Amino acid sequence: MPERQVPTRADVEAYLRQKKNWGRWSGNGSAGAVNLITPEKRAAARLVKRGHTVSLSRPWPVTPTAENVRPAQHCTYHVDELDGDWKSAHDYIGTAPHGIASSHIDALCHMWGPDGMWDGRDPAKEITPYGVRYGAVDAWRDGIVTRGVLLDVPRHRRKPYVTYDAPVHGWELADIAKEHGVEPQPGDALFVYSGREAFANDHGGTWCGHPTWLGRWAGLHASCLWFIRERDIAVLGWDMMDQYPNEYCISFGVHGALFYFGVVLLDNLLLEPLAEVCVEEGRYEFMLTVAPLVISGGTGSPANPIAIS
Repeated sequence: MPERQVPTRADVEAYLRQKKNWGRWSGNGSAGAVNLITPEKRAAARLVKRGHTVSLSRPWPVTPTAENVRPAQHCTYHVDELDGDWKSAHDYIGTAPHGIASSHIDALCHMWGPDGMWDGRDPAKEITPYGVRYGAVDAWRDGIVTRGVLLDVPRHRRKPYVTYDAPVHGWELADIAKEHGVEPQPGDALFVYSGREAFANDHGGTWCGHPTWLGRWAGLHASCLWFIRERDIAVLGWDMMDQYPNEYCISFGVHGALFYFGVVLLDNLLLEPLAEVCVEEGRYEFMLTVAPLVISGGTGSPANPIAIS
């Protein structure tokens, strides 16, 4: 794609197909781009200088809002069946993790396009009532540990948040990386902070669903696919996710990285605290740990990624 030129739909579709990673990791294809995280890359502990930990997860979303149309469930109750004077409290939790409220990890089987699921699999054959046979979240049962890199779009733009009419482009990510003095490398986890909390504060407490722009979400443009693939990013974490709708009539353009490139997606993250730490420390790289629930055949899982600086 020519530098700083918005791609056409044909450009986007051609790039996804030409650069797809299908068959690249035949020995462990279900794990996708996590295969790029080598033992040397997992030795990211060398990046830890202060031992400062930052959760990147939003709180468990139990309150119904315009963003949270399928609220998570949580109830606490006590049990009196223990012998003696000691008693106990218990919890019940339930969730439909996908959507725009819960911080979660997308398994590679979560979405697909006209060419099929991740690695060219047929959804009619892979999806069963008891779980998905290939590209499920339990492929990452041992956790994901790698180098994390944050790109702070509001700081670069000197504006509090990204807006729908000015999405984040791939060449802008390159500019931000240069400005921050950090270059994403193969096997890295890339985090793109777009200012979701500040946006919500100025728009009635929500990131989407305002009466004047119902269903319009600010975020990353499909041109970011080039930046992600050319650097062999293994994990993409974001707070605003894809710009929606877009000019291509594709539901979620950057989500194509999930099933064409095998990139792990961490959706609906809380990145403002991490951005503040990066400014304080004057560096934008850190150690990342992610431990999804081991849900056999699951399409995703609630997640609490931890950045350690």
